[in-house]
Amino acid sequence: MPIPPRLRRSFFDRSVHKVAPELVGATLLIDGVGGTIIEVEAYHHTDPAAHSYVGRTERNAVMFGPAGYAYVYRSYGIHWCLNFVCEHEGSASAVLIRALEPTQGLASMRRRRGLREERALCSGPGKLCEALGVTHKHNGLPLDRAPFELRARRELPDIVTGARIGITKAAEKPWRYGLKDSKFLSKPFKT
Repeated sequence: MPIPPRLRRSFFDRSVHKVAPELVGATLLIDGVGGTIIEVEAYHHTDPAAHSYVGRTERNAVMFGPAGYAYVYRSYGIHWCLNFVCEHEGSASAVLIRALEPTQGLASMRRRRGLREERALCSGPGKLCEALGVTHKHNGLPLDRAPFELRARRELPDIVTGARIGITKAAEKPWRYGLKDSKFLSKPFKT
């Protein structure tokens, strides 16, 4: 079976609402460690839950473009979170990578996370970043160059949508996308 093509920065230069569901089923590797993207959330610049909603700051500057770069921030001062910047320069929209099905570099992930259970390695944005070794040093890096390797999905997965998790503003928006019935989701979708 041929290897799926790499996702280029141009892939991200579209509506965050088109990019987000198309990432479900894609492969994300960082320095050869990672797996299949199972769950994501979209954040549009008009969205009160988006970091860019309040305008450009030192923390969120990467979100303002161009598309195809990593936006990494610390959540609650504890966990790193990985986002992919989307849309035209200045739009300040991004996709949060919430969960992966781990497939490559499991020994590294287990060591970094201090656990063996495969399902728990990358089932949340903070867990995923810890397992893949993502830190602020990845902020602002292009997604189509090392250490990142992003590959298109092989087939069209069965995607479900729902409300985003862990936010208080605009939480009802159905901008969370995931692989239906995956055991690697951060939290099951309400059906």
